[in-house]
Amino acid sequence: MTRLNELRDNPGANKVRLRIGRGIGSGKGKTGGRGGKGQTARSGVAINGFEGGQMPLHMRMPKRGFNALNPGNWNEVRIDRLQAYIDAGKLDPKAVIDAAALIAARVIRRPKDGVRLIGSEGFTSKKVTFNVNYATKGALAAIESAGGKVDIIPAKAPWKKTPYAG
Repeated sequence: MTRLNELRDNPGANKVRLRIGRGIGSGKGKTGGRGGKGQTARSGVAINGFEGGQMPLHMRMPKRGFNALNPGNWNEVRIDRLQAYIDAGKLDPKAVIDAAALIAARVIRRPKDGVRLIGSEGFTSKKVTFNVNYATKGALAAIESAGGKVDIIPAKAPWKKTPYAG
């Protein structure tokens, strides 16, 4: 049994902080590990991508691909997940399943720009009608082979302005 006056930290538990700039004999004296003079010896330096006035490498590399200016923010729902909600009784297969029904069943949280059905297997319900903005080919085939129907409704385009009717 150890006594209170014999309590010690484990060896190596506390490390003594290296005090820089405390004399040449410390090994980190004089310039304190910052080298000699120049911009990087000063505080407040942020030159991560800077190459001394030369065009930086990331700007010299060719740009690839396409980035849409206004990408859609979709709710992507897998059809096997919808089947699980139908089996659990949270979605009514006799009613039309749209964004409002999915929100009520807590499949999705908010409508965003619309609903996309994805997936190609795992759907077995009969005669289910979906009102969605997009469905993959595999999702369409799986739902229609089970006897269901998918109505594609046009997605709202938030970037398009309505014509002025003044």
